[in-house]
Amino acid sequence: MVHGESLLEQMRDRLPAWLEITRLNRPVGIGLLLWPTLWALWVAADGVPSTANLIIFVLGVVLTRSAGCVINDWADRDFDGHVERTRGRPLPQGRVRPREALILAAVLVALAFVLVLFTNLLTIMLAPVAVALAALYPFTKRMTHLPQLFLGAAFSWAIIMAFAAETGAVPEVAWLLFVANLLWTVAYDTEYAMVDRPWDLKVGIKSTAILFGDLDRLMIGILQGAFLLSLLLLGDRLDYGLLYFIGVAAAAGICLWQQWLIRGRDLDACFRAFRSNNVLGIAILVGIIADRALAG
Repeated sequence: MVHGESLLEQMRDRLPAWLEITRLNRPVGIGLLLWPTLWALWVAADGVPSTANLIIFVLGVVLTRSAGCVINDWADRDFDGHVERTRGRPLPQGRVRPREALILAAVLVALAFVLVLFTNLLTIMLAPVAVALAALYPFTKRMTHLPQLFLGAAFSWAIIMAFAAETGAVPEVAWLLFVANLLWTVAYDTEYAMVDRPWDLKVGIKSTAILFGDLDRLMIGILQGAFLLSLLLLGDRLDYGLLYFIGVAAAAGICLWQQWLIRGRDLDACFRAFRSNNVLGIAILVGIIADRALAG
């Protein structure tokens, strides 16, 4: 009994560090993964998706995003201490041990996979790709200036799984939404990388912000334009109505506001631009839900 109480006390003491390394104390990233997943569920269902799939994918997003953050911090544990924004994280400070982080990530992935078992065979077969992309992304920052592309693929794979779970298939429209979200992810994560660029250059971390250099704003604008065009094509392909396109117009307005924010490349303004993408994701979701509700 004493041993059990001691274990519980140890877990309680570790909880703040675990919340920090999983970013559950900073849920902005959960939204950036959640909104496109909900887009996909509503589009796939052509209305309201099943309650079971909503629960599975909302919980799955939280678990996989948390696992991805732990894997990312484990991979960057020798770099984060040299970057202003990340030097206070649990691993570089020694508040979480590397082996402990790997165990935590494995538990989170296992819990997410248990959720997938309640879907169908196609979704289960697609799940390992999601894990592979999430595990690969942190290491791409050493190999290529395009880690944001891999992050985009990792964040967009939930769209493919959502279609598979809701319809038992992956139609062409799912891949169009996949591409749209990939473009958006590369755009907003480039804004995020602009915040870290001075420190990344010092420690040798690669990013699209470094690759684009002085063309960063232009390239973000091009990516945002292609993202919005993809959404317009999606709406046309599905014969969506005015409410959906109002949502896309709101997203376009937010993109323009982000361009204004990052015009001077001020680090705090770039981070504000990045954070505003949650509002953009919600605008698209509201447009889809409202359009399908009116159509129904």
